[in-house]
Amino acid sequence: MEFLNPLADANFPARTVAFTGTAGSTGVWPAGPQGVVVWADQACYVIVGEGVTATTSATPIPPFTPIPFKVPQGGGGTWRVSAIQISAGGNLYAKPINIQ
Repeated sequence: MEFLNPLADANFPARTVAFTGTAGSTGVWPAGPQGVVVWADQACYVIVGEGVTATTSATPIPPFTPIPFKVPQGGGGTWRVSAIQISAGGNLYAKPINIQ
């Protein structure tokens, strides 16, 4: 059985960002994590990666449902999570993780 392993807050803190009809993006994290758990208080479109900005072509997620996303590897740079509303603005929450 695999478990989600939240990473140290000093290097990989949880982040929150507001989104509306304009995408909101978290601050960046350094390369390293295998994934990130993302949830929001409103349905939204989400994308994870280096310098990304969510659009309505991104992955839709339902509200109040934690979803693990894989962090793209290989670029070696910083990465972030971005979200844009489906029908109402809200807040996105994200926490970097590894799988054990």
